[in-house]
Amino acid sequence: MHLSDRAQAIPSSNIRDSMKRVAIETAKGTVVNLAQGLPEFAAPDVVKQAAIDAINSNQNQYCDTWGWIPFREAIAAKYSNHYGLTVDPHEDITVTCGVSEAVNAALLTVANPGDEVIVFEPFYENYFANIIISNAVVRYVKLHKPDFTFDPKELEEAFNSKTRAIIINNPNNPTTRVFTREELELIAKLCQKWNVFAICDEIYEHMVYDGRKHIVMATIPGMEERTFTCSGLSKTYNLTGWRVGWVIAPPFYTAALRKIHDYLTLVAPTPFQIAGVTALQLPEKFYSDLLTNYTVLRDTLSDALLNAGLDLLRPQGTYFILADCSNLGFKNDQEAVEYLAREHRVVAVSGFSFFRPNTNSQSIRFCFAKQRPNLQRAGELMAALKERRKQEAT
Repeated sequence: MHLSDRAQAIPSSNIRDSMKRVAIETAKGTVVNLAQGLPEFAAPDVVKQAAIDAINSNQNQYCDTWGWIPFREAIAAKYSNHYGLTVDPHEDITVTCGVSEAVNAALLTVANPGDEVIVFEPFYENYFANIIISNAVVRYVKLHKPDFTFDPKELEEAFNSKTRAIIINNPNNPTTRVFTREELELIAKLCQKWNVFAICDEIYEHMVYDGRKHIVMATIPGMEERTFTCSGLSKTYNLTGWRVGWVIAPPFYTAALRKIHDYLTLVAPTPFQIAGVTALQLPEKFYSDLLTNYTVLRDTLSDALLNAGLDLLRPQGTYFILADCSNLGFKNDQEAVEYLAREHRVVAVSGFSFFRPNTNSQSIRFCFAKQRPNLQRAGELMAALKERRKQEAT
């Protein structure tokens, strides 16, 4: 039997493996699932109805491979209204099967074998696999605790003549960090100096807390012509199963990316793109309500985790919390996650897959896109964790 080098180099998804643990523990009794980023909230009724209407009106065949034109027009209008960015819906936008395809397609558009791609560490685990698939080389730049900022000197040293792209997840999963304008301007300066592309995963763009603002990298001077802006419907509108995302890039690079998209997936689901127009035209109150609700959920779970003895940065963005279990005496985060599931009936994601291989991580990621009673239940189940670990240590 023969496997490609890339197939052997890509690890199985730790996040997906965590869902197997949910199934196993659920079979033993009720657990609280705070693992994979699956919101426990319904999508807006008007958006669901728009999809139903599209299906019932027999709009179930391929649409334009680059995306249903009215949906691309709605994406362009959104970026103009929210960020003041002028986007040509016909030349700059490609609709993809989620942001996962968007990032993959962007890398395959610009990276050649041996090129270097910078990622901030901790990083969303898909990026490692995306870079391997493109036959490029990973370069890591650490986000340093307690607030997960990067050292400008370390970032500058990561750039060189082999650097082809930098992946920027902002707001950042798993750290929840929201990059400041000053940080983005520094990245932009280095990208322009070394002729590097910015591949920006901005799927959590509307989950930014405590008065912070999301800044689209393409709006930084000099970056519009070298940025791939990736986002989608999944997180904001509770539509993770629809798999509708998009990439915005300059026409020359969009034309190349569209060829890759064509042979990767061909086209995203037509009725869901049609309903996406309704989603993108929701009133501003939808976004303000979303922020208010998630702030309450963030604080509910943050307080519970702190009470249980975990250390954390109160999330700046996303709907995740990255907690540190060092104070609880576990060998690593995998042991801690197994203990939480077995002894406290709470399932989370061990953080080792957010770091370079063979890192001894003490990080655990929790998702708070859950009904508040479930978060409160998780707090009750974990309330004895700190004291119990002390007793076990003596």
